[in-house]
Amino acid sequence: MSLWLSVPLRLLLLGLGLLSFCLPRGAELRLGPAVGRLMFRLGFFKRKTVLENLRHCFPELTSKELRRLAIRNFEHYGILFFEYLHFFAPVRGHYRDYVSRHARLHGLERWKKAHAKGKGVIFVACHLGHWEMLASAGGMAGIPLTIVTKVLKPRWLHDQITAARLSTGVAAAHEPGSAPVILRALRRGGSVAFMNDQYTKPPMGLLVRFFGVKVGTLSVAGTLARRTGAAVLPTYTYRDAEGICHVVIEPEMSLARDRDTPEAATQAVSDKVEQWVRRHPTQWLWMHRRFKNVTWPVPELTPAAGPRPAYP
Repeated sequence: MSLWLSVPLRLLLLGLGLLSFCLPRGAELRLGPAVGRLMFRLGFFKRKTVLENLRHCFPELTSKELRRLAIRNFEHYGILFFEYLHFFAPVRGHYRDYVSRHARLHGLERWKKAHAKGKGVIFVACHLGHWEMLASAGGMAGIPLTIVTKVLKPRWLHDQITAARLSTGVAAAHEPGSAPVILRALRRGGSVAFMNDQYTKPPMGLLVRFFGVKVGTLSVAGTLARRTGAAVLPTYTYRDAEGICHVVIEPEMSLARDRDTPEAATQAVSDKVEQWVRRHPTQWLWMHRRFKNVTWPVPELTPAAGPRPAYP
């Protein structure tokens, strides 16, 4: 990124970060949806992709219901925008304090039980709710957590977000080349978190079902669990009406049994992610091109209409 663009962007984020420091949570919960609705009306943030994804995944909904669901999804993006600004607040320790006030971790005892086995823990998660809270709440609860992510550009942006994560006890393994860091963390008995809901092509991805169609899906969790003996904990987050981000650690999954093929393990994770998305459809990242290389409709794979999405 050129200097003339980087400097104004940095100053803008600094100013918005200061604004986030001053805004009460209630204001974020009011302003965020308003910003999201405006962006929807203007056609920003891949509105077409959101509507297409929702139409394919919820064929039982009417056009009016789909549009309403899409608007609610954009309202979520608006809140998420204000939540992300807290990375840039120019106040030492602010991000950690923000997480402590607005995140609640459930199921820590499940991690303690898995951690006690001494082989490390693999968290499988997805881009639901405010997913950064998932990592930060865990780190602040004492989980030695490493997330798998990418290096951001420009470098100052990467360093700013990395520093905020580190303030909550969250380290990072950066792609490509993250494998050595991941293996070292697990050998030390640490925990590693993977996001398992984005399109992933071979060799890291396998074709498994998601909302009734086969799409490329990250396949590392089962293979890594088999190799290291690490426990696998599915974990998701969602934001309630009061703005509390609930981080839920679910019971351990068995992905490393001898009879489990990589495809079976990846399918089990994909099914888990779909359950979460169906439970909280307004808070998933529908703007992501999850269904690359899928030609719709796919009648032989599309299941009968399931339960209608639970949204107000």
